[in-house]
Formats: sequence, C-alpha cells, structure tokens
Amino acid sequence: MTTLTPESQVGRMVDNTVDRPGERAPLVLNMDTFTQVTATVCRVSEAEKAPLAWYIAFAGSLGLLGLLGICIGYLIVTGVGVWGLNNPVMWAYDITNFVFWVGIGHAGTLISAILFLFRQKWRTGINRFAEAMTIFAVICAGTFPGIHVGRVWFAYWLFPIPNQMEMWPQFRSPLLWDVFAVSTYFTVSLLFWYTGMVPDLATLRDRAKGKVQQLAYGLFALGWRGSNRHWHRYERAYLLLAALSTPLVLSVHSVVSFDFATSQLPGWHTTIFPPYFVAGAIFSGFAMVVTLAVPARELFGLKDLITLRHLDNMNKVILVTGCMVGYAYAMEFFIAWYSGAMYEKFAFINRAFGQYWWAYWIMVSCNVITPQLFWFKRIRTSIPIMFVLSIFVNVGMWFERFVIIVTSLANDFLPTSWDLFTPTWVDIGTMVGAFGLFFTLFLLFCRFLPMIAMAEVKAIMPQADPHGAGAGKHGHDHGHGHDKPRDGAHGHH
Repeated sequence: MTTLTPESQVGRMVDNTVDRPGERAPLVLNMDTFTQVTATVCRVSEAEKAPLAWYIAFAGSLGLLGLLGICIGYLIVTGVGVWGLNNPVMWAYDITNFVFWVGIGHAGTLISAILFLFRQKWRTGINRFAEAMTIFAVICAGTFPGIHVGRVWFAYWLFPIPNQMEMWPQFRSPLLWDVFAVSTYFTVSLLFWYTGMVPDLATLRDRAKGKVQQLAYGLFALGWRGSNRHWHRYERAYLLLAALSTPLVLSVHSVVSFDFATSQLPGWHTTIFPPYFVAGAIFSGFAMVVTLAVPARELFGLKDLITLRHLDNMNKVILVTGCMVGYAYAMEFFIAWYSGAMYEKFAFINRAFGQYWWAYWIMVSCNVITPQLFWFKRIRTSIPIMFVLSIFVNVGMWFERFVIIVTSLANDFLPTSWDLFTPTWVDIGTMVGAFGLFFTLFLLFCRFLPMIAMAEVKAIMPQADPHGAGAGKHGHDHGHGHDKPRDGAHGHH
C-alpha cells in the first residue's frame, strides 16, 4: 500500500477551485504515482461485485427498458393512434424526446473535442464518460424517428436508398438532413470515444486475471503495446477526430432546428433557432454530465480524479449557456412584437398565457432562473445543490422542446382546427423507457469499461514532466509490479 507524502496529505484539505497567481490548481488530488491512478480507475472494472447501489440502479433501469419495449411493441402492433396525437398536433412527445436526446449528446463531444483543441486540461477527468453519454443519448434519440413514422416497417425510407417503387427521399427536406447529420455525429463520436479508450483497454488487458477478460479487452485494445509509434499514430488520429467532431457540435443541432425553422409555422419560422438550439443543447448536455458525475464519483470512489474544480467549471458553462438561452427567449418575444406579424405575436403570447402556460413557465423557471444561482461560488461548489439544479435544467430543457413543438402546432392559422394535445400512457411510457435505455447502457459502461481516461489524466500530472519535481522518484511507476511499460502511462505528450 502506498503511503501518502506530507504534500499529498495537505491535498486532502486543498480547495482546488481557488486560482492563485503564479501556480496552477491541481486537477488530480492525493495521488503521487501513476500506479494510484491506474488502481483507482481499474478497481471499478476489476471488482468481482459492483456496489449494491449499482445493482439497484441497474434493476430499475432494466425495468424501464422493458417498459420501452412494451410501449414500442404495442405502438407497432396497434398504430400511432395509441399516442395522443391529433389533427393539428401531429408531432408531440416523439419529436420532443428526439430533440431532447440529441441535445443531451452535445456536451460529450464539446468536452472532448473543443476543449481538447483549446488544450483545456481540466477536461481529462470527465471526458470519457461525457463521450459515453453522447453515444448512449444519440442511441436513445435514434429510436424516435424510426417509430414516429407510423408504418415502422418502412423506416428504411428515411435513408436515401432506391427501393422497389423507385421512391427517393426529398433531399430538400430537413428531415432527411437530420438522418445525415445525426448518423454522421454518432459515427464520429463513437470512433472518437473508442480511439481514446484504446490505451486504457490495453491496461485492463494487461491487468486482467481471467481468460475471458483478457480476450475481450485484448480484442478491443487492437494489439496496443504503448510503443512510440503507437502513441504517435494514436495522438494524430485523436487530433483529427477532434477536428472532425468540432464542426459537428455546431452543425448537428442546427440541422435539427431546421426541422422547425424552415417551416412557415408561427413560432417556428425564425432565424434564431440554429444558435439558440446549439446553446440549449450544450446547456442540457453539461447539466446531464453533472447529474451523472456527482453520483458516479461518490459511488466508485473517484473524488480525487473528478474534483470539485471539474464540477465548478461545468457549472460555469451551464451558467453561460443558461444566459444565452434566456437571451434567446427574450429575443423571440421582441422579434414577434417588432415584426408586426400578428400570427407571430399571437403565437408567443399564447405560449406564455394560453392553455400551455404551465409548461412555458416551468421552462422559464428551470432554464433561466435556476442557472442564475451558479453566480454564487458557494452554490457552484455545493454537491447536493448542483445535483438538484442540474436535474431542474434537464426538466426545463425537455419542456422547452415540448413548448416549441406543441404550442405552435395546437394553435395554428385557423381557430376552427385548433386542438389540445393530451399524452396517453404510451406517450409517457415511451419517454420514461428511453431513460431506462440510457441508464442501462451507462451503468454497463461504468461497470466494465474505464470511466476515466487514465493515460490522459497521467499526462497532466506533475510527475509526467521529465524535468518536474518528483519525476525521478515517481515518474517510472507503471502500476504493474514489473519494469515493462505496458501501462501506456508515458509517451503521452
């Protein structure tokens, strides 16, 4: 067992959210050697049994996933009449959930790609499970376009492939742009996530006790040996994927917003939608990362790697993007009034004071008022408060999509065709079940894969600097008990 040095014991009491002139706040606390990082991260995957809370959460997630299967099966057998859709409200919970889940997936790529390109070292503690969250959120999002078309067995018509009727999708339709944008985003995000994990999978392969684990981790580690050539290829590929991912962060939710912005419907036909949707997506995505990080660091003992500074920085991003979203809400009302278009003016007054007023004010309370509390450092660094506020933000962002979609459709140009939307149990079951799918995948990831990018965390530690203090003492400890550098701890940067 490694004994802590006096410096690291002091680290237990250090508030690493404080910025002191002339010195960088530590991003890894109470760890003097690379061995400690490896042991802390690998302990979760190598344990024979997960914590009891993991089993309880996994059982609950599987139950919700089963509910999703029942609802989708019932929908396919019976038809979309089981949802509460009517004429004119042809879209409701289905597209609301689609836009919500695509938005959740934005923080992962932003944390990984954009912060990587800007050399923000604080990303290393949270980037791995933020990327995983992206993958799982896009999987959840992808289920909804497939099932909302009514005749699910013709879902392949979404793709631009010729079929027996020689029908092609309408290339001028933003719904087809969605297919391209979301599938590209998913593919690049998956490659980015997997590429970054290869060195850590090799570490798990080398430490594995059982044959099955060795085979599984070895298969996905792609023969990684941590050689100089491997690191060179890895870093080049990682940089290229980060550069590819960055424009996708901006383009994907812009394309999703075109589903609405290119129509002629009051409340939708507005040029502010692309930047406003991107800001909202990053806002909800970061809130979901906080929602997941707080219990994960507690449950799996990762507080020294996901520190208060990481959470504080994410809360600052939530505050900034929350202000952007609030500004967008205000601008929508201003432009509706300034344009002099009576339909636009009615659409926004109706949102705030019509039959869906309750949804609108839940949205404003959660998305505009709640994040303002993060101006106060005491709240930004309080674990219970930030956890509750992050959940409020996600509730508010779900209601934002609901308000945009349903209020504009329910009250269109002809009052004679107005109708109210009321969700059925299948609507609610499908929405809740999607969370079951998300959390099932996320819990499996936490249990069997490295939640934190070990190689990247080691690269930002002082011991990684060959000229830094302590390099001679601790710099060559690979965490394996032998001299062969199988861990991949070095060579990075």
